[in-house]
Amino acid sequence: MPGQTDHAGMAALSICEALLLAMNDHNLLPEREITGVLRDAAAAHENAVGDTAKIAMHRSVASLINVIMAGISPSGRP
Repeated sequence: MPGQTDHAGMAALSICEALLLAMNDHNLLPEREITGVLRDAAAAHENAVGDTAKIAMHRSVASLINVIMAGISPSGRP
């Protein structure tokens, strides 16, 4: 899907966020489990290695995950 990676990524992010919010709203997983999954995902990107461009991309991804986590957690803490 050349040229579609941004759109595909945005769609995937939206779907995952909606699923996590639904799981939280319907008490399918406790909030601590959902935030734990998001925390692990963010940490994987925060600790990624590579050249400057790859590290910047991973940090941007981690930042997006932390925003989603803040939206799910009523305390607003990642």
